[in-house]
Amino acid sequence: MNNKRYRLLLGTAALLVGFAALLTTSLAGDKDWSYSGERGPEYWGALSPEFALCADGTAQSPIDIRNASELDLVDIAFGYGQTANNIFNNGHTIQVNVDEGSHIVYNEITYNLLQFHFHSPSEHTINGEAAAMEIHFVHQDPNSGALAVVGILLVGGDAENGAYAPVFDNMPSEIGEPAALGEALDLEALLPKELTYFTYQGSLTTPPCSEIVRWLLLDTPVHLSGAQISAFADLYAYNARPTLPLGKRDLLLDSQ
Repeated sequence: MNNKRYRLLLGTAALLVGFAALLTTSLAGDKDWSYSGERGPEYWGALSPEFALCADGTAQSPIDIRNASELDLVDIAFGYGQTANNIFNNGHTIQVNVDEGSHIVYNEITYNLLQFHFHSPSEHTINGEAAAMEIHFVHQDPNSGALAVVGILLVGGDAENGAYAPVFDNMPSEIGEPAALGEALDLEALLPKELTYFTYQGSLTTPPCSEIVRWLLLDTPVHLSGAQISAFADLYAYNARPTLPLGKRDLLLDSQ
């Protein structure tokens, strides 16, 4: 087999009607879950029958990244453009919905970019260590409903990251409906220069914890200023699900 075209199987549960609409409005339809207390991650599975996978699933996310098997994996082809967006505080994070047109191509499948959002600290860890933040770019195959989420670790630096400034300068402090971001955003500029990645099959990291996600975690972080990280932490100091066991799943690292 040509490893460059090594095909990673996607979850068969991806055929969910209306899932794109759910993802562009909120991370989950139920607002009663939390990241702490009696509605925190350890209790999600008991909050609703729809959340059962949060407790019983065997392919849950996030995970601790360690001991990955190296392979010459297919490149992620990013087709991101400049786009007008809307931004909102959905009660669990700050989310930016993007206009149609941006996408990735992975294993010859086109996944359309729906939205991106943030977690503090990072949900995925590297050898047990969390980064200051993590950004998730959520994509969907319009034909099958399968999801591909590109994750990037965000770390602190001295200088403001100008590419991220339109988002961090306009984060709403109150929960509400999406509002125009106010300026075009260069989505490709949000990515690191190196696009090698870790990959595994996993789940949404929020209820209902559906196991429908091909995770593509870039192994090069992006730097933000301390002020930018603090701007998000002032709103969401902790909105990260703890890591879950990898179990028998493959964890692969692009060896290019």
